[in-house]
Amino acid sequence: MDLSTIHEYDPAGMHQIYDRWAELARASYESKIDAVDFKDIDHVVFAGMGGSGAIGDIFSSILSNTDIHVSVVKGYFLPKTVNSDTLVVTTSISGNTAETLTVLESAHKKNCKVIAFSSGGKTQEYCTKNQIKHGRFRQMHSPRASLPIYLYGMLKTLSTILPIKKVEILESIRFLDELQKKVNSSNLEENNPALDIAYGISGIPIIYYPFGLQPAANRFKNSLHENAKMHVFLEEISEACHNQIVSWERPTNVMPILIEGQNDHMATKEKWQILKEYFRANKIDYKEVFSVTGNLLTKLINLIYLLDYASIYLAIKLGVDPSPIHSIDFVKNRQHIHSLEVINEKLRENIQLKNKLNL
Repeated sequence: MDLSTIHEYDPAGMHQIYDRWAELARASYESKIDAVDFKDIDHVVFAGMGGSGAIGDIFSSILSNTDIHVSVVKGYFLPKTVNSDTLVVTTSISGNTAETLTVLESAHKKNCKVIAFSSGGKTQEYCTKNQIKHGRFRQMHSPRASLPIYLYGMLKTLSTILPIKKVEILESIRFLDELQKKVNSSNLEENNPALDIAYGISGIPIIYYPFGLQPAANRFKNSLHENAKMHVFLEEISEACHNQIVSWERPTNVMPILIEGQNDHMATKEKWQILKEYFRANKIDYKEVFSVTGNLLTKLINLIYLLDYASIYLAIKLGVDPSPIHSIDFVKNRQHIHSLEVINEKLRENIQLKNKLNL
């Protein structure tokens, strides 16, 4: 792979944004953002779809070590348990995500504490109209490529409720710096770990992961979907050993990718060893990806960066432009048309009713 090939298949320059992830993260965290102090919170809901939803997964993991109940909503409906002691955090990088806008409106009507993040759009309009706290960050290239800007800006904004120290956040950026030197498009050599992962994937990937690294694994699945346009399976390692492993008893073109943590639980490490032993005994090729050391945020964001870039390189290897998402655009366009049809039908019904009353 060379730069001319990358530019040929990535004309919109997604890789150029990824070449800057570390500096984008640092700039966002060091920008003039004030922390918002939310008091008397016993439940936090993170709402968002796609790339925005991945941010909620990360925050859910960070908050897992607290007594605060955390929910992640990827859809239209808030949990029934929300009340005035609930903080609802909505993220729509585009600002126009239908599901997230519905959650934002519901949270406001239920008198929850609310803060929204977007690049503008309908989200900002709604927040301005209803005097809801709103954090505006720019979108670069696409929502999925903009993750470090939003994640680190939100880490600063929500710092009063997060059990993570500034030194840990700076550590995660420092590790991103080091990884950026290895995976960026100016290093297309064999020592590029993202390239190594991309060239090691064949067939349909099935991603195995431990519970604590779920946000990185789920993000990798989504990135392979959107960037490489591939079908992907996702399995938590312990659960897989109770059911999914049986599917390997028949021939398949599925390829295992094992995402392992440096500090996985002892029982999880045992599961990894048994699973790899099974694969070797049955001549099943697999690929291992290891997290870095450090705090949870450091592990997650560095895995996400590495695996996101691997999905871009894989797209280019397959001769696919990683940027377009025509299928998602199709769904959104159909939803818009359907909404207009519903509105027009209601207008017709109102006109018919008015005409009857006039008679």
